[in-house]
Amino acid sequence: MVEVGPRDGLQNEAGTVPAAVRIGFIDRLAEAGFRVVEAGSFVSAERVPQMADTAAVMAGIARKPGVSYPVLVPNMKGFEAAVAAGAGEVAVFAAASETFSRKNINCSISGSLERFAPVCAAAKARAMPVRGYVSCVLGCPYEGDVPAAAVTRVAGRLLAMGCYEISLGDTIGVGTPARAQDLVDAVARVVPVEKLAVHFHDTYGQALANILAVLERGVAVTDGSVAGLGGCPYADGASGNVASEDVRYMLGGLGVETGIDLDALVEAGRFICAALGREPASKVALAWAGGDGR
Repeated sequence: MVEVGPRDGLQNEAGTVPAAVRIGFIDRLAEAGFRVVEAGSFVSAERVPQMADTAAVMAGIARKPGVSYPVLVPNMKGFEAAVAAGAGEVAVFAAASETFSRKNINCSISGSLERFAPVCAAAKARAMPVRGYVSCVLGCPYEGDVPAAAVTRVAGRLLAMGCYEISLGDTIGVGTPARAQDLVDAVARVVPVEKLAVHFHDTYGQALANILAVLERGVAVTDGSVAGLGGCPYADGASGNVASEDVRYMLGGLGVETGIDLDALVEAGRFICAALGREPASKVALAWAGGDGR
């Protein structure tokens, strides 16, 4: 399980939280047992003000041995800022939809990949891992259905650049289990399934079913956001990421060992939601608050 709440979750919440709260949030997630906690991003502070103080966050977290704290970077400027902040891993992000790419980062797909090439080369020179994201893999808010071939092309390019893992993102949450399996089957012809991860939004309540479906295809890594934080500011109506608590609960029921303490995870969700002035969106947190099992 990859925890993306401190970056993908918080950057898409309406409110902002101080660096000290973000630091406490990340430290709680690492203590809960996550081995990958996405800590922030080095992007335009004007476009994403919630991530403006990521350098301070990176300076303040208690880095736990064996835990990676990747940060998202859009270009070489962002990469250089990440290196200066002591990042040990970075992530780059592309879209499978041309329109979404232009709306999201004001750049074509090919243009975005050209920006990432020097980032990946510079990271390789430093022996720094790079993770790749592909957005809109099962649908686009502007173009509708996205062909699997388009997703495969982008994922293949990211792999060729040196990304050790490609996370396939259902940005608007329109995917269903059969479509998710078909997509993984298609992309796995170019990117080995052991290098694939998934990132589902729960707009139509399909995220857990989709995760289970792709697990059956051999995908062993899934992103989640504690308390269901975040959505997508460029995709109207898209609800938050799948809640990490709910994913952890499902995997536990399947006998899958994640190393993540569910009690500690729920508490981390409550901590950040208190700072945001909202209730956790995870079903587990709601059930426990109602006295069901806790």
